[in-house]
Amino acid sequence: MKLEQAAKQLEALGNPTRLNLYRILVRAGDAGRPVGYLQESLGIAASTLSHHLHRLILTGLVSQERQATTLICRANYPIMRDLIGFLADECCADAACNPATGEAAA
Repeated sequence: MKLEQAAKQLEALGNPTRLNLYRILVRAGDAGRPVGYLQESLGIAASTLSHHLHRLILTGLVSQERQATTLICRANYPIMRDLIGFLADECCADAACNPATGEAAA
C-alpha cells in the first residue's frame, strides 16, 4: 500500500461520524446494512449520510450495491486489512519489540 492511499483512508476515518459509520458496517459482516438502517442508527439527515458514505467509497473502504429499491453498504474487508497491515507490518522494525516492557510502562 502506498503512503498517500493510507493517508487518504485514515483521513476519511478521522471524522467521528464516518468512523462510527464504518464501525457499524464492519460489525455488519458481508451482509452489509441498508442506507435506511445506517441513517436511523446514526440519527443524521440523508444528505449528511450521503456525504459521509461518499468519502468512504472514494477511498475504497466502503462499497454499495443496489438490491431492488434498497441500497446496501458494505465494508470492504480486503482494503481494511491492507490498511491495518500497512500500520502494523513494520512494527518495531527499527527496534526490538518487548511486550513485557510496554505492559510494565502502562
